[in-house]
Amino acid sequence: MEKIASFTIDHIKLQPGVYVSRKDHVGAEVITTFDLRMTSPNDEPVMNTAEVHTIEHLGATFLRNHKDFSDKTVYFGPMGCRTGFYLLLAGDYESKDIVPLMIEMFEFIRDFKGEVPGAAAKDCGNYLDMNLGMANYLANRYLTNTLYDIDEAHLIYPA
Repeated sequence: MEKIASFTIDHIKLQPGVYVSRKDHVGAEVITTFDLRMTSPNDEPVMNTAEVHTIEHLGATFLRNHKDFSDKTVYFGPMGCRTGFYLLLAGDYESKDIVPLMIEMFEFIRDFKGEVPGAAAKDCGNYLDMNLGMANYLANRYLTNTLYDIDEAHLIYPA
């Protein structure tokens, strides 16, 4: 069986960043999948499910309410390996195109206080598995260590 594209990336060289993972054509529309890598795979500890779940709720809420990207957001959710998230946007984008959006989104997550949207039994299948404090911390870490001073090496997958 042929490896899928995401398994052909050298995860030993991969560092936190914003990467175009793939582009798919659905009819006349292009769907761009982004790899929002928050931790260094196989090098740093992975994120725990509670903070990943919280980031998912906050990120999806932010994107679905964004003035420019609400109608372009197809999906935002965690990677199974818990080292980052996938963002699927309708449109043909490059990594650098969404850095301002990612800064805005992760500042929203970093600064969020109060009840996490959708963190109720009637809204979510695992509403108790949330950790807002760690989600705030990880968002700040990603902003400080990656997004604010991102360079080409962290916008294009390593060869």
